[in-house]
Amino acid sequence: MKRQSLIYRILISLTIYFGLLYYGGDIGRTILYPIRLLVTFLHELGHAIAAILTGGNVDKLQINPDGSGWTRSAGGIRSLVIMGGYIGSAVFGNMLFYMGAKWHKAVKPVLYVLAGSMLFTAVLWFNSLFTSLVLILFSIFLIWMTGKKNMARELLMFLGLICTIYIIQDFNIGPGSDLKAYAKEMIIFPVSVWKYIWLAIVLLLFIFNLKTLLKTS
Repeated sequence: MKRQSLIYRILISLTIYFGLLYYGGDIGRTILYPIRLLVTFLHELGHAIAAILTGGNVDKLQINPDGSGWTRSAGGIRSLVIMGGYIGSAVFGNMLFYMGAKWHKAVKPVLYVLAGSMLFTAVLWFNSLFTSLVLILFSIFLIWMTGKKNMARELLMFLGLICTIYIIQDFNIGPGSDLKAYAKEMIIFPVSVWKYIWLAIVLLLFIFNLKTLLKTS
């Protein structure tokens, strides 16, 4: 029954997302806009964390109203920092999906950590009022949701799942500038090849996560 329930929850989430995306018109795009910004935040956070973990530091992080963004960092292993955006955001998305779908006791701490990372970014890596305002409002919403146990669980699963799907859908556009920079660092393959290698990694992560969830339910 648990497995069947999980499948229903996943199907409902996907139906809501694709319904809003393809049939929701302007209203649907408006509703999904915060998720687009969340994906951008996770992408840029991936760059930032990769820089810190490989010995670098982060100066500024920005999210733009059109859903694009950038992170300014120094030092670290450049190839990993570049890859950290697209691959890192997929890792974060899968983690949120798994926590919301399976690890219910972790939902509240994960929401606090996510909200805390947004507040940290908004203040310490400040670069624009839009970025900080979006992250502060998002963090307030997430903290408020921690008091809604069942809703918080469904929200976390929905955000993680949809962020992962969005990242897969966006592989032709989203990581474009990162791929060009990565191809200059890793000249063994051209951009067109690295694009599909990155996509394959993201797809394998998602498939492995989904299989693990269904197997253990």
